[in-house]
Order: sequence, then structure tokens, then C-alpha cells
Amino acid sequence: MKLKQLESSLQQVEGFERPKLLLEQYPTSPHIAACMLYTIHTTFDDIENKLVADLGCGCGVLSIGAAMLNAGLCLGVDIDEDALGIFNRNAEEFDLANVDMVQYDVCSKQTDNLSKKFDTVIMNPPFGTKHNKGIDMIFLKSALDMARTAVYSLHKTATREHINKKADEWKVKMEVIAELRYDLPATYKFHKRKSIDIEVDFIRFSAK
Repeated sequence: MKLKQLESSLQQVEGFERPKLLLEQYPTSPHIAACMLYTIHTTFDDIENKLVADLGCGCGVLSIGAAMLNAGLCLGVDIDEDALGIFNRNAEEFDLANVDMVQYDVCSKQTDNLSKKFDTVIMNPPFGTKHNKGIDMIFLKSALDMARTAVYSLHKTATREHINKKADEWKVKMEVIAELRYDLPATYKFHKRKSIDIEVDFIRFSAK
């Protein structure tokens, strides 16, 4: 499947109906999702026939994209029942047999039973703003515990130095694959502008 085909298909994925501020529910654009997944697939071969987890999957755009790139199985994980309901509708619409979802709190830190159960973990975690300071690192630590091969994640470029220190502390290799402009639409009432560009790093984490 070509990159443009993937992006075009992901434009059909239904997004959040009523995004929840506390969960930092912002959509991953079809463009960013497609670029992430296509790179993971073509450069690193970490999707096809692999067991993939998508943490904080929301409405499932990354999971559905991974399934379309022939993941063995992609399991979407999210705390929010409403988002998973939309994800379920999306999965049915695309008629995919290799995608599933589970309601689970990534921040519960009870990931022992999921330790090293997945080849690859993909995610666009909460950035840890407002009331959620540090949640991005909780997501990353959980992902690293769950992945056998690699974790692919988006993080604010401004936090790169901090994440680098954490990667050293956790003895994992961190590789910034791309610097992206994340166009954040005005999702909530307090947003004054129609959209805002945030600089984000697309990072691959793997064992040293």
C-alpha cells in the first residue's frame, strides 16, 4: 500500500464526538498517522505480521492504519469507553479482522501481565499539559515494558532533552526519526485560535 493510499483511507476514520479535556483527547491527523505508520512499516519492518499495541488509541486511527499495513494483530488500548465505541464502529466500517480493542488504564502501572507481550508499541500519548504533568513519561515507561522490539511515539520537541535523560536512565536507545509540525485544531472552548502548530518529535525507542 502506498503512503497516499494509506492517508486517503485514514481520512475516513471517524474522530471524537465530544473530546475530553482531562484525557487530552486530540485527534492524530490522517497525514501524521500515515507518515508514522508508513515509516515504521517500510524503514523498520515493525508492523507486518507483528503483534502491535496502540496505547491511548482513542478512535483508532493508528490501530486501523497498522491493521491495513498487515499487522498480525493490532490491539488498541484506551481508558475511555466512548472513544472505544467510536473505534469499534470504525473497525467494523473498515471490515478488519486483525484489529481489536480493550479498555485499560495505562497509568495504573499494572502492566506486568503485558510485559514483553508485543513486538511493537505505537502511540500518540497525552503531552502532559494542564492537569496531566508527567503522563507522557508514564505512557512511555508502560510502552517500553510491553514492547519486545521497539516503541514509536510522538513527543513535544521541547521535551527532547528530558526524554533523552529518561532513555539513558532506562537504558534504552532513543532515535528521533523525524521532526513534525502537529497542527492542533481548536478542539476545546478555551482555544482562542482555529489551530496551533506544535513542534513534535517522532521517536523510535529500542533496547541498547
